[in-house]
Amino acid sequence: MLHRRLLLTGAAFAAPALALPRRAAAQEVTLRLHHFLPAVSNVHRHFLVPWANKIRDESGGRLRIQIFPSMQLGGAPPQLYDQARDGVADIIWTLPGNTPGRFPRIEVIELPFIAHKRASVNAKVCWELFDRHMRPDFAETHIITAWAHDGGLIHARREVKSMDDMRGLKLRFPTRQAGEALKALGATAIGLPVPQVPEALSQGVIDGAVVPWEVVPAIRIHEMVRNHVGIPGTPTFYSASFILAMNKARHDGLATELKRVLDANSGAVAAEMAAKVWDDQGPIVEEMVRRRGNTISEISAEEKARWVAATAPVTTAWVAAMRERNIDGAALVEETRALVARHGQGVA
Repeated sequence: MLHRRLLLTGAAFAAPALALPRRAAAQEVTLRLHHFLPAVSNVHRHFLVPWANKIRDESGGRLRIQIFPSMQLGGAPPQLYDQARDGVADIIWTLPGNTPGRFPRIEVIELPFIAHKRASVNAKVCWELFDRHMRPDFAETHIITAWAHDGGLIHARREVKSMDDMRGLKLRFPTRQAGEALKALGATAIGLPVPQVPEALSQGVIDGAVVPWEVVPAIRIHEMVRNHVGIPGTPTFYSASFILAMNKARHDGLATELKRVLDANSGAVAAEMAAKVWDDQGPIVEEMVRRRGNTISEISAEEKARWVAATAPVTTAWVAAMRERNIDGAALVEETRALVARHGQGVA
């Protein structure tokens, strides 16, 4: 009898211990992050993976983010935002510009000659504007962060020194405003998600593309064109905005301590991490392309002034279009320029 009582007592003490791993496991969460570029891309390797690892470590391994690059969960890049909204993916990385006109306010950072040449500045500007004005446009999801890249370049089969060289050049654009700016300069603007650029170049659908240095190796554009033309100084010709969007129910359903970890790695913190990739990798990619023997150049300051004047009507038209949607576009433009000047002070 004594032996039986000892066994029962031991079982009673063992039961809670056996239950503990099950309770811990119930609090472990894996989120699926979907995006459009391959795993070799700079943003995947130098931002998304370190960001996911940081969240994993700070949550003690209880919140993990599994990344699916190259649209591995299905669909096309313009569908990514709706995938987060509908729960096809828990988190997505995308460009609002993939769905032109759907997210009107964030387009202000994408207007010609308004953004800074450094991503670190544009990320601060974009997140500050987002936090103040843009949440209503993205109400269907929980936005983890928003940012914008550094100054984009023109990568083309022929060298561009002036607006005359732009005439008839078929160039891929990433956002509606960049497309309008290219048209104002005389180019034939063709909208394509960036993963489609290599095929479009090989088939002669486009003669080149406007993209920042950072993405060049991922789409091998330096292997398909030999001319890379930058725009000197700030403001730069164009920038594109990005978002990390999360399914709202998935975010709201996280345990408080896990939500705290995710939120601590959101907003300005995540935007700064993302921007560092463009600013760090841009010069590395540029040097790699230079060693390849490609031609890298800039238009002159005088020519830039011509481009600024030629594209000014794009901003005027955007302000008018925003007015029709009861959005004060003029105030957004003024505020964006002021923020670029403030955050860009002392940034070379």
